Amino acid sequence: MDHFSSFADGAPWFAGWGTLALINAGLAQGKNRSGLLWFLVSLLFGPLATLVLVLLPKERAKLF
Repeated sequence: MDHFSSFADGAPWFAGWGTLALINAGLAQGKNRSGLLWFLVSLLFGPLATLVLVLLPKERAKLF
């Protein structure tokens, strides 16, 4: 069994999942939320994290 061919079969999934996590991090920062936290959440939950993030209201900016 060729291990490299089995890894190459899943490569588009990794690229798509990682891209979605980056998009979610940017979306979270636009809503005044932690981009790093949402990046990590998106790596675990993917499109479900996107849905939650889109439905959450924008957080108020903190004064201090």
